[in-house]
Amino acid sequence: MLGYGGWKILGGVPLDDLRALAIWMTAAVVIHDGLVAPALLGAGWLLGRVPPRPRRFAQAGLVVGGMLVVVAAPLIYRQGSQTSSKALLLRDYTANLGLLLVAVALVSVGGYLWSLLRSRPGPVASDVSPGPALR
Repeated sequence: MLGYGGWKILGGVPLDDLRALAIWMTAAVVIHDGLVAPALLGAGWLLGRVPPRPRRFAQAGLVVGGMLVVVAAPLIYRQGSQTSSKALLLRDYTANLGLLLVAVALVSVGGYLWSLLRSRPGPVASDVSPGPALR
């Protein structure tokens, strides 16, 4: 299947598009190996120093926030590049991404605070037995 795909690309795609594809694939490897992977390693190292209870909420927030950035980055990059008849790229994706990241942070912090409240010990029962029942 790889050979068939390569044959179709080499045989049916113009040379300029092949150059653009090669540049895009090279840039993807450079960005991943030079930026994304070291950033994730650093974030993992920093999160390893956080106590276990808040760590899980920070990890969840970072994973969701990272996925949002991956989805929004191409839209932000291409924003305003098309005519108004294609209204998809006319929105303010930078502001929307900011709002979503703030919401993710608030939910993560709220989840951590909720877990703290739920783990608090309840009221301590008194050792004094109640007096005789009044009739």
